[in-house]
Formats: sequence, C-alpha cells, structure tokens
Amino acid sequence: MPTFKQLDILFVQANAAYKVYQDLSTVFSAIEPPIWAGMLTNHCLQKGFRASILDSEALAFSDAESTQYIADINPKVVCFVVYGQQPSASSQNMEGAIALAQLVRKHVPETKILFVGGHVAALPREVLENHSCIDFVCQNEGVYTISNLLQTNLVDKLDQVLGLGYRDQNQIVLNPPSPIVAKENLPQDLPGVAWDHLPLQRYRTSLWHSYSNHVKRQPFAALYTSLGCPMRCSFCMINIINRQENEFSDGSAVFRYWDPEFIIKQFDFFAEQGITNIKIADELFVLNANHFVKLCELIIQRGYKFNIWCYSRVDTVKEQYLDILKKAGVNWLALGIESGNTRVRKDVTKGRFEDVDIRDVVKKIRAHDINVIANYIFGLPEDDIASMQMTLDLALEMNTEEANFYSAMAYPGSPLHGQARKAGWKLPDAYSGFSQHSYNAQPLPTKYLTAPQVLEFRDKAWMQYHTNPQFLSLLERKFGNLAVEETLRSTKIKLKRKILEEQVRL
Repeated sequence: MPTFKQLDILFVQANAAYKVYQDLSTVFSAIEPPIWAGMLTNHCLQKGFRASILDSEALAFSDAESTQYIADINPKVVCFVVYGQQPSASSQNMEGAIALAQLVRKHVPETKILFVGGHVAALPREVLENHSCIDFVCQNEGVYTISNLLQTNLVDKLDQVLGLGYRDQNQIVLNPPSPIVAKENLPQDLPGVAWDHLPLQRYRTSLWHSYSNHVKRQPFAALYTSLGCPMRCSFCMINIINRQENEFSDGSAVFRYWDPEFIIKQFDFFAEQGITNIKIADELFVLNANHFVKLCELIIQRGYKFNIWCYSRVDTVKEQYLDILKKAGVNWLALGIESGNTRVRKDVTKGRFEDVDIRDVVKKIRAHDINVIANYIFGLPEDDIASMQMTLDLALEMNTEEANFYSAMAYPGSPLHGQARKAGWKLPDAYSGFSQHSYNAQPLPTKYLTAPQVLEFRDKAWMQYHTNPQFLSLLERKFGNLAVEETLRSTKIKLKRKILEEQVRL
C-alpha cells in the first residue's frame, strides 16, 4: 500500500484486454503505455497536485485487485482515461472502464469518478445518462478541465469549470467548452509522459514491429510528438478531443506539435532505459517536414539505434525524406491505404489521394529498407463484394511486410457515426462491439452488404494474407524463420464472432 499522502487524483487504465482481443490478449496483442494518462498525470504534477497512475492492463490486475488498490489509496478523484492503442479504441475500452468504475463506486463510495477520452468527448451527455457510477466527464482532451476541477472542493462552483459535464439535482449539465492546449503552451501544460509512474518493463510492442528487432517485443514505449490531424476522413474520430464547441464541427481538425528540441528529451530517456522499440503514435508523423525532419536529425546526431514505427499517408510520403527517416531508426511506416477501389476510397477521404500511385509509393519506401504496414478497411459505405476483393487483391499483390485488415466501424465522434445513427444502421450494443477483435464485434453494413458479410470477409482476408506463401517467404527472407513461426502461431487463434454464429443459427 502506498505511504504518500492522499492523492488528489489517480489516473486509471482499466484492464479489458480479454473482452477486446479474446485469446489474442494472452500473447499477441500489444500492451502499450497509456500515453494520455501519463501526460495528464504530468500536467497535474506540474500544477502542484498529488497525482499518479494505475495501469491495470500492464500489471494484469483483475477488477477486484484494481478496486482494492484504489481503496487502499483512497484518492479524492479517480480519473478513467479511456483511450487505446489507436484513437478509435476509446469506445471499445469503455467496456473495462465502466466495469471497474462500478466496482469503485460500490467499494470506495467517497471518491469522485471522472471520465476522459474520445468516446466521452463524443457522447458526454449519453455517458452520464447511461452510467450513474460516473460523477464527471470531460468534453474534450480534458487538460484544463481536470486541473481546474481539482482546484474546487468537487462539490461547489462546478459551473465555473469549463468543459465539465456533471449532474445537478439529477439534471445533466454540460458547461461551456474548455480551450485545448495551444501549441505554444504544450511544453509547460503537457510536458511529456510521467514515465516514473508507469511500469516501463511491462509494455510490449506488436509482434510484427518486433521482427526488425530480432523478435524482441519488450521493453517498449510509445509517445506523441504531435496531436490531432488536419484531414477529415469520415471514418475517423481522432479530432473529437480537439472540440472547442458543444457540437462537433470540422473546425476540430487541429494539428499541434511539440518542438523537436523538447521531444528529443523523451528519446534521451528511452535510450537511457535501454528501450529500443518505439511507436510514434501521432496520427500523421510524416506530415510537417519542419517537425519530423528536425527530430530525425537530433536522433541521428545522438547515434541512437531505435526500432521506430510511425504513421503516414500515401500522399504525405516524399522520397527525399525516406533516407533520413531510415537513418533515425524508422523501420516501419504504417500507411492508411483503406481501399483498393478509387470510388470507395474517394467517398470517405474527400478525394485527398485518389490519384496517388499507391504501388509506386510503397515501392519507394521499401527501396529505402523501410518496412510497410498497410492498413485496409472492408465495409466502407460504397463497398460491395467486388470492391472488397479489389482491396484484398491489392494487399496480396503489394505483399507488404505486414497488413492490418479492419471492418468499417461507426466510431462515436466520426462523421460516419452520425450518418449511421441518422440512417438507423445497427450499432454495437456493447462497448466491446467497437473492437475489431472482440466476440461482440459489430461492423457497419454497406449500401450493398450486411454487417455479417463484411466481418466474415475481413476475417477470411486476414487469414488468407497471413498464411499466403509469398508473404511467409518475404518474412523468412527479411526477418528469419522465427518471424514465420510466430506469424503462423498467431493464425492458430480463431476469433469467435457473435453475429456470424447468429447467422449460422438462422
């Protein structure tokens, strides 16, 4: 039991790994550091509050163990930070957060429970209406809302805390929005992750990311060098936490970044700790050359040997930058290709890169010895069986070092979610239904296909790709036989799907 004075706030990452990933959770799913929880903890510490983190997932705590830990500490506020390994994971992680919050409410009734995260920002009123265990919600990223709330006695003057949602005499109150942290204020108001409050050695990277590091998955760290995205893809909800109004608008597409001279200090820390596997979690790291090139130069100057994974779009990758990315340790670029059909892709990305030669971009990246993880989505609104097959055929043809196959989901906070509700499309009846890998997975139908058809195609496509002899040959040639063995071992885990079982019974 901790010996320090009562905490003002304990940030909690709940453990819902099995509900979200099924049997993949035991070995194959990544365990990523809760970046936002770490940043919010550091913010509160900088403001003079007593703050810490409980990462139940990394510690493999059961809900009972987590509740006992919280009861022993008895913090004034327990803040559930509901994000995930990618922005869209916020909704699926509500599953574990709500289950634990209900236990905390029962066994530690005197503490206040606060929720922050993408799903909460998208549906603050609905979250409060549906879950009596929650006292407060944040309507955007929550930075200033949280520290301003801690300056109150948690009872009076709540109406003065911008961005706060709460109940007043059984009525839901949503205060006017709080500003988000401006770029010039990032170093002092979001001064990096509170790494000393996290179990650093417990985090592990994705299996494929480890292939370029001798299949060594631990230790692992992840960080943001920027926040937000200037794009407005209809299936994405990343910008919902940038909202500075009570209704979602495209004005939330805000891109902010820390100066490279600030960010390099976190890389210095990783090097000191012997951490080589690093994920740059920015939605688009390869976007602003003034930002990412300078950071790469600083890493190169220090002589670090990292194994870095970061994200880009096919239309932001420029050949003149690939050499410096590789020298800085960027061994993997994750590309959002989405669909192999121009009509389908144009419908959801507002025509941003339908004319880009995807094959040529991938070829140039790999020519610089950078591996490509290609991300594809099945079940976008204009998809039919033929267009989804085009996407799979493109994936098989390009045979990148890894490929993620997703089924389209109407994530709360995305324009697609609003479209789905307006059209009356079936949405998940459980938070875990927003997970790509859960038993309850509930993707969207398309104009031409049912949700079960989309999910069945996605699962078969994933299996076909990862057992494809050409793909396995590529892995053996580039990474050795162990990479092939681990990939094939992952294919032995069969995901159970409720909607497919129901279809069979019908």
